[in-house]
Amino acid sequence: MKITVRAFARFREVVGEIQALDLPEGSGIPALLGALASRNDESRDLLFDEQGMIREHIIFMVNRKRVGRSALQTIILAEGDEVAIYPPVAGG
Repeated sequence: MKITVRAFARFREVVGEIQALDLPEGSGIPALLGALASRNDESRDLLFDEQGMIREHIIFMVNRKRVGRSALQTIILAEGDEVAIYPPVAGG
């Protein structure tokens, strides 16, 4: 199935602004991130911590709806879904 990934700020610099990934049916966000991380060490280090866990500060949206941390492991992606990856929001 085809999934579109939109990356912003530092994530865009490392993985590209828009990526179309082909993932197996039934894949979730961890599989999508694993596919992005497998491209190079910089991608892996940006997405996962030293224990292989998804970094806490990353903000995810699926089809323009924010995904809470507790749902990251349970969401199943479908053909045509769009996943956006954002850095933490800071202001001042």
